[in-house]
Amino acid sequence: MMGIGFPELMIILVIIMIIFGAGKLPEIGSAFGNSIKNFKKSMKEADDIKDDMDISKTMEDGDTPKAEIGEGNSGENKEESPSTEEPAPPAEEPQAK
Repeated sequence: MMGIGFPELMIILVIIMIIFGAGKLPEIGSAFGNSIKNFKKSMKEADDIKDDMDISKTMEDGDTPKAEIGEGNSGENKEESPSTEEPAPPAEEPQAK
């Protein structure tokens, strides 16, 4: 079977320590974690965009999505709730070194 067990992981870790040194490992780990975080964020945004496109296509076809009316809400006096989305952080400009 082709599996990576504990001994194999230890050998890989030793090789990485030899190549990069112990001082660089925290930086490498942080960069790897940020990469995974950004990847998950972009995948979620892509799914949201796809859902928005599906809704707009449905509305263009003439089918309007029906909103569910809960108890005590007849739909006559609709108040818009404040947006819960956080504003996008300002774009970072590259710094000259």
